[in-house]
Amino acid sequence: MIEIYHEEGLVGLYRGLLPVIESLYCSNFVYFYTFHGLKRVANKEQAAIRDLLLAMVAGSVNVMVTNPLWVVNTRLKMQGVHRRKPPTTPNAASTNHHYKGMLDGVRRVWREEGLAGLWSGATSSLVLTVNPAIQFMVYEAAKRQAMRVSGGQQLSSSTVFLVGAVAKTVATVLTYPIQLVQAKQRHGHSYEGLPQNTGVITLMLYILKLQGPKGLFKGLEAKLLQTVLAAALMFVCYEKIAAAVFAVLMGRRRLVVKQ
Repeated sequence: MIEIYHEEGLVGLYRGLLPVIESLYCSNFVYFYTFHGLKRVANKEQAAIRDLLLAMVAGSVNVMVTNPLWVVNTRLKMQGVHRRKPPTTPNAASTNHHYKGMLDGVRRVWREEGLAGLWSGATSSLVLTVNPAIQFMVYEAAKRQAMRVSGGQQLSSSTVFLVGAVAKTVATVLTYPIQLVQAKQRHGHSYEGLPQNTGVITLMLYILKLQGPKGLFKGLEAKLLQTVLAAALMFVCYEKIAAAVFAVLMGRRRLVVKQ
């Protein structure tokens, strides 16, 4: 962060912020809408395993629908980056294109690379649907336990924040090796004797052999600092917004009944 600040200023730390917000907006909408829609259709007694399965299905739907946004989002963030080395991955050169925005990026990737370009990296992302699945399973289970302890009362913001942070911590620690390998696949690696299109398992075993178990968790602290805080705040906002929306809907329903 200090290096980027010195070289590019404060603007460099916030490069690609708007595309990130746009991608998150669409991604979270698809994920939560699908997850709660599946919960309503299932309409069975709540259980951790059921939440895990529903969250994985919702995550898979989210990946297939929003993957083009994340492809363009990654390239937009890399625009203007001062590279010390030439691109090492087959697709790295495409990040040198200058996109005017999200829609322009989607159109140009579609025109220049076709469907394969828009859905590049989708396989790794599908594997990583287990991350939000574990996160939601732990969150729902912990929230139900907290509700029982509080006697069914609405949870406070601090409790929701804590539950969300714990859920994301568990999910991140369990799936971090896959996230590390995915990052190396997308941005390229410098391992001798390994092609850039090496598969997930092969690359993971190579890192394990070369650096041991610690190598698979390199950078975990920074990832936890970023994702845990973001997920905890997201759950707090989500619960408050959902409660407000349900209150409005219930108020309208009572009004209709009275009329």
